[in-house]
Amino acid sequence: MGSRRSRTSGSRGKATKGARRPVRKAGGRAPAARGRRGTSGKRRARRTGAADRWRRLKQVAYWGGVAAVWCALILGGLIFYVTSSLPDPVLASLDKRPPNLTILASNGRVLAERGLRRGHIRLSQLPPFAIDAVLATEDRRFYSHLGVDPIGLARAAVRNAWAGRVVEGGSTISQQLAKNLFLKPERTLARKFQEMILAIWLETKFSKTKILELYLNRVYFGAGAYGIEAAARRYFGKSARHVTLSEAALLAGLLKAPSRYAPTSSARRAEARAAVVIESMVRARMLSPAQAVAALAAPARVRNPSGITGYEYAVDWVVELLPGFIGQQQRDLIVETTIDAGLQRKAQERVRLAMARTAVRLKAGEAAAVVMDRRGAIKALVGGRSYKRSQFNRAVKAYRQPGSAFKPFVYLAALESGMTPDTLASDRPVTVNGWRPKNYRNRYRGRITLRESLAQSSNTVAVRLTLEVGRWRVVRTARRLGIGSPLHTRPSIALGTAEVNLLELTSAYAPFANGGKGVLPHIIKRVTTSRGKVVYERHGSGPGRVVAHPFVGAMNEMMNATLMDGTGKQAALAYHPAGGKTGTTQNFRDAWFIGHTSHLVAGVWVGNDDGRPMKQVTGGTLPARIWKAIMTEAHANRPVRALPGTRAAVVARSGPDGAPRSVRRDGAEPRRPLLKRMLNALAPQS
Repeated sequence: MGSRRSRTSGSRGKATKGARRPVRKAGGRAPAARGRRGTSGKRRARRTGAADRWRRLKQVAYWGGVAAVWCALILGGLIFYVTSSLPDPVLASLDKRPPNLTILASNGRVLAERGLRRGHIRLSQLPPFAIDAVLATEDRRFYSHLGVDPIGLARAAVRNAWAGRVVEGGSTISQQLAKNLFLKPERTLARKFQEMILAIWLETKFSKTKILELYLNRVYFGAGAYGIEAAARRYFGKSARHVTLSEAALLAGLLKAPSRYAPTSSARRAEARAAVVIESMVRARMLSPAQAVAALAAPARVRNPSGITGYEYAVDWVVELLPGFIGQQQRDLIVETTIDAGLQRKAQERVRLAMARTAVRLKAGEAAAVVMDRRGAIKALVGGRSYKRSQFNRAVKAYRQPGSAFKPFVYLAALESGMTPDTLASDRPVTVNGWRPKNYRNRYRGRITLRESLAQSSNTVAVRLTLEVGRWRVVRTARRLGIGSPLHTRPSIALGTAEVNLLELTSAYAPFANGGKGVLPHIIKRVTTSRGKVVYERHGSGPGRVVAHPFVGAMNEMMNATLMDGTGKQAALAYHPAGGKTGTTQNFRDAWFIGHTSHLVAGVWVGNDDGRPMKQVTGGTLPARIWKAIMTEAHANRPVRALPGTRAAVVARSGPDGAPRSVRRDGAEPRRPLLKRMLNALAPQS
């Protein structure tokens, strides 16, 4: 027992030797050892930290819930505000009779009657692959989203950021329908937000089937066709119920860019786009590879329209332009155009005959023509030699190099810089940074006047003038007169190496016909409902004066010399003084003649759609002859007038040997039978 006590005392002594023993406080327990105290403190700290975190988490959850409730209330309020006054989409749908479109000539004659939409077709009436083709390209997750597709939006954002521009919209079919039904075609964030809200609202109000059905019956398919039924009849001459897989793919492909991919614009682009749609259907497992191969082996063929009237190119363009003027309409409409019905048919016929006689021999496949009055009103528009053969409108959609037909802008810039038609220039070889422009057939005339150099279409003089007055000045001059297409500032701009279309080039010559005022080419005058309410009416006459009167006279004198003594002799009119310019591009790929009288401006282009060279066709040959044939018809019974700014009327007459010769008459009308002179005297001045 004693030993036990001693062991205990000894052990205690060893343990506390040299250390202070804990002091017990009065009425309390002795403090714990250091190890126990540290462990207990950490536990209390962890418990306190966990409690704080839980408290903060509850606060975040609470305030997050409050914020979510407020956001829901605000969003609900916005949705209610935006949609409270909207019409029922069922009422705005196409179950009712589609509106009719009546297109009139300038004299009130009916050019065509078309329905903006052709019959509402049920989704159940369409072949399944027609629906799949649309879903595969426009909205693959249509049946899984609630109107807005976050995945599609994210993908579009990434692609747009990568491309540095908007290449994809990310809109669902519901969003596209909402935009079509209720919104204007604007590209703003506010409109995009409205589109999303309305899409969600449509999804809550209607079934997916109804939304898709409304969409397919309202969307634009190009060439004036709204709705899949109208498009199928327009392109294939059949109901959408009976389209084949390749035809359905072509229709679905149009939705991305109707005007660009329409087969009436480019059969090749339309076919290539249809192939992309078929590939998308395979990736979406809506089509087997074998079915895709079979469809690609038998591409869709656009029907050849029957009942050709000669108005088709003009009417198609009117229908295409119309939505931009009046938006979406549900009423019957009457469209008054500037087209001269008689001249339109004659112009189409003159182009057809001229090409039929010489096209094969000259390896020239196509032609186009435009005639407008001195204010820019289009009187005739020919988009090709045969609408039945090709519906592509080359007058407004084909962009080609104008060649020397661009030179009047060079010479006008030179006149405005202080030169005159009698200023001498050097028609000799020239080299610019290694580039050596050549004259036609390598003919050089030495020192000649600007008048003669323009008449003979000297390339070296045009290049020298451009370098002297400044390339930017030439470009600005062309823009001022009406060229809207992109223009470069390389020295070769003097020879027309920047692409333009026939319509804008022709309208840019209008200031020479009207005394110096710019014009905006137009074909639609007024749009009214069947009850007479005006929906659109054109006002204004253009940008005003763009060329000072003295320069108009000088240019007309020079361009008249082109017809009398220069490259445009074959375009010279028998009685009416005219001015103009030929244009021929490298290897005879394009040939132009653009010219004017004091009454009208007209342009003609001849070439091949694929850019193949023709056989020695210049602007002074086939295009000049077509221009003369059309303008001779257009000037029947019109009084003879001198060109603006000129004192005399210089016209072409036939000599004893039948060859053309110039006759200068001081504003007087050439001798004609008495009856014709009396009729012309009584004719109204226009």
